[in-house]
Amino acid sequence: MTTTESSPTRYRIHPAWWVAGVGFLTIIGAAAFRAAPSVLIDPLHASFGWSHSAISLAITVNLVLYGVTAPFSAALMDRFGIRSVVGVALTMIAAGSLFTVFMKSSWELVVYWGIMVGLGTGCMAMAFAATIATRWFVARRGLVTGILTAAGATGQLVFLPVLANLATNAGWQSVSWTVGLTALAVVPLVLWMVRDRPEDLGLMPYGATEPSTIVIPTVNPARRAIGVLATAARHRTFWLLAGGFAICGASTNGLVGTHFVAATGDHGMPATVGAGLLAVIGIFDIIGTIASGWLTDRFDSRRLLAVYYGLRGLSLLFLPALMADSLQPPMLFFIIFYGLDWIATVPPTVALCRQHFGDADGPIVFGWVLAAHQVGAGAIALTAGIIRDELGSYDLAWYIAGALCAVATILSLRIRRFTTETPARVEPVPHR
Repeated sequence: MTTTESSPTRYRIHPAWWVAGVGFLTIIGAAAFRAAPSVLIDPLHASFGWSHSAISLAITVNLVLYGVTAPFSAALMDRFGIRSVVGVALTMIAAGSLFTVFMKSSWELVVYWGIMVGLGTGCMAMAFAATIATRWFVARRGLVTGILTAAGATGQLVFLPVLANLATNAGWQSVSWTVGLTALAVVPLVLWMVRDRPEDLGLMPYGATEPSTIVIPTVNPARRAIGVLATAARHRTFWLLAGGFAICGASTNGLVGTHFVAATGDHGMPATVGAGLLAVIGIFDIIGTIASGWLTDRFDSRRLLAVYYGLRGLSLLFLPALMADSLQPPMLFFIIFYGLDWIATVPPTVALCRQHFGDADGPIVFGWVLAAHQVGAGAIALTAGIIRDELGSYDLAWYIAGALCAVATILSLRIRRFTTETPARVEPVPHR
């Protein structure tokens, strides 16, 4: 079905910014919900006697589904609208979180927090940010992508001290209750404020200078997502982006986001202090990711990625030497430096997906690239848990992640340079 925009309505503040604002809050919540198990590793181990690797398996399933769901969620948003998809996703998160209160076996953790929360948060992952930026903005796309991406890292990290304090002082079940009830509370805000497209309000996207023809796909969303993947996978650029982003996931939320609190605990640091350090990473990530969005609007995205991965790898190689039973200045320097780089890779990656695969399919392609990100994150989350069980230390995991970042630097520089004079190499998948 095809619709054409009507004459624009005037607003004091373009509604695109309100949609982006609600998206920011929603993504913060989704990231906090997904990251909550990282503060439950030690409490669940103490309460049930489950091994680090058994608990890490549930986190791995969560991470992988969080990523694999993204391209399908982007297609679902095309077909059924943003509000419907996000509303259902929040309800699924609430159910999965609340069910964990009554679990008795580790397989239930895999089902509730791994599968249900993983699927729900996957529908509000970074592909959601890419969809908002692509539909609602022409100008400031890079900046908006940076802001929404920062929301994901902020929610994942800034709220961890709160959740860690709850787990320590009120029991791990209080974390499940908090996440479940908060997810339900966000649903009315999404239904009230979010619209699927600016054309629904008689508007053009922010910064657009002429009306555009909107193609609303009627094809099955799963078929569309798989079709876009099949088309994109024929081109080297997709694999270079996916490979680099898999390493991005491994070196951030897969390893640091999942195991940092437990690793600092191995050295005698209280869990609340370790979670607080992750919160500081989240604060500086806001600065770094928004700055990265600003830079993405002005500089070669390939070179930005290479710089980000290279600096991240160097910092991870030094991390084992910084671990101590109390906070020391070198560790604080690492936290600030690493925080600026945490998810700075997302705005240039989104930009490259849009440039090489077009506005229509770019968000879905990015969803598949994000799936690679989460597969990498899930793989190292489980691997690090096994390393900790076998060697009694996480040191080897940090070194592996640092070396992988060097590989990501090389992959980024091998991406073909895109110019406005060069047409995208991938034709959009026809919508039938």
